[in-house]
Amino acid sequence: MDAAETNKSLSTFDMTGKTVAITGASSGFGHHFAGVLASAGASVVLGARRTEKVAQRVAEINENGGSALGLTLDVTNADSAEQFLQDAESKMGKIDVLINNAGVEAGAKTYSMIDEDDWDYVFDTNLKSVWRLSKMFTQMVGADKARTGTIVNIASITAFRTIKGQFPYAVSKAALVKATEIMALEGARYGVRVNALAPGYILTDVSRILLESEMSESFQSGIPMRRYGEFEDLDGPILLLSSNASSYMTGSTVVVDGGHICAEL
Repeated sequence: MDAAETNKSLSTFDMTGKTVAITGASSGFGHHFAGVLASAGASVVLGARRTEKVAQRVAEINENGGSALGLTLDVTNADSAEQFLQDAESKMGKIDVLINNAGVEAGAKTYSMIDEDDWDYVFDTNLKSVWRLSKMFTQMVGADKARTGTIVNIASITAFRTIKGQFPYAVSKAALVKATEIMALEGARYGVRVNALAPGYILTDVSRILLESEMSESFQSGIPMRRYGEFEDLDGPILLLSSNASSYMTGSTVVVDGGHICAEL
């Protein structure tokens, strides 16, 4: 491959001219993805309930030469979700990529410990909101025959590799992987690709209980690469799934976990 061909291949990762809407963007993965995609040229719209943290991230991105907008978003509320997508498009142009990142867990509880409020809290955020926002986005894309769209669902290694005390979080993420496959199958007719990114254990607000516990050292030894992931380990995968580099991918789940899913139980 000569230099021209190499440059053409790399340019497929370029996000210039694309608008990306990210849910749950006040911290964790969403907070990080916003910076990565903005650095690649995308205009990013950050949605979350914690508006002060969103505003701080938006300011950082814009000060570094990026293009970012922060909007209030409660993914569990249909009116809020619809308003988020409408405002994103009216202020930043047509959305090319929707990243369903918002996620919560119910604490270190087994299925016999959670109550209905725990179940509803997790599933409304981790699964129902993905369906709702994806449906709205797909309808927006499908209304314009010249338009295409990309959805990236943020799943988890817990969809495949589970330990005690992750119910119903793990169940919601397993369902999200299956939802990604069905959405890809049904979304293709509207020009919408749907893939998922399943990170391994990376320190976030959701994983903190486990990764900062007494179990941490022994748990880490079970990962073939003998370390937890860093946010930067997800930079390439999120760019792949969000950009034209994945133009023939749909229905796939990309696992980034240091080989954990391959390790012996």
